[in-house]
Amino acid sequence: MIPAVLHSITARYSALIAGIIYGKRRYDHLKPIAAEERRVEEEEKKAREDMERIAKQLAEANEDTILK
Repeated sequence: MIPAVLHSITARYSALIAGIIYGKRRYDHLKPIAAEERRVEEEEKKAREDMERIAKQLAEANEDTILK
């Protein structure tokens, strides 16, 4: 077995704080990108729903013919 290694408490907490700072910076960097992606997705969804609504109306209009 490998003997236990004593670690410095200062090093442990320094690494923890560095990770927290890195995570905060990464979150702040990715947040506006995700907001833009959500906005674009919402626009695409709205356009897709409009196309589906138009296709449904055309299908209903084609069903109602005199030649039934």
